[in-house]
Amino acid sequence: MAGVILRRAYGCYNCRKQVALHDDIVKKNFVAGHRKRAFLFSHVKNVVTGPKTDRPKLTGVHMVADVHCSDCGEVLGWRYEKVYNEAHNYKLSKTVLVKYKIVKLDW
Repeated sequence: MAGVILRRAYGCYNCRKQVALHDDIVKKNFVAGHRKRAFLFSHVKNVVTGPKTDRPKLTGVHMVADVHCSDCGEVLGWRYEKVYNEAHNYKLSKTVLVKYKIVKLDW
């Protein structure tokens, strides 16, 4: 397999549909409710977003939309649609995937 570049990918834990690439992780130290680990991704794929809503998070209230697997509909995390504190602008238009809701694919 000389010359082949393998890209480490993550998939939905329920149906294994690819949803993100390891190279697109922005931060690994995110926390989803009840101290569950999560990753912040710059890009995701094969997901659909639910309605936008203001939701309290550990860092304050943000407008977010839940992110669902496009194949099985499982909720995998959320996307930041609007932030109300400039210190959190880096989250805007990025997606958080909860670690236990995704699996490594072929690596």
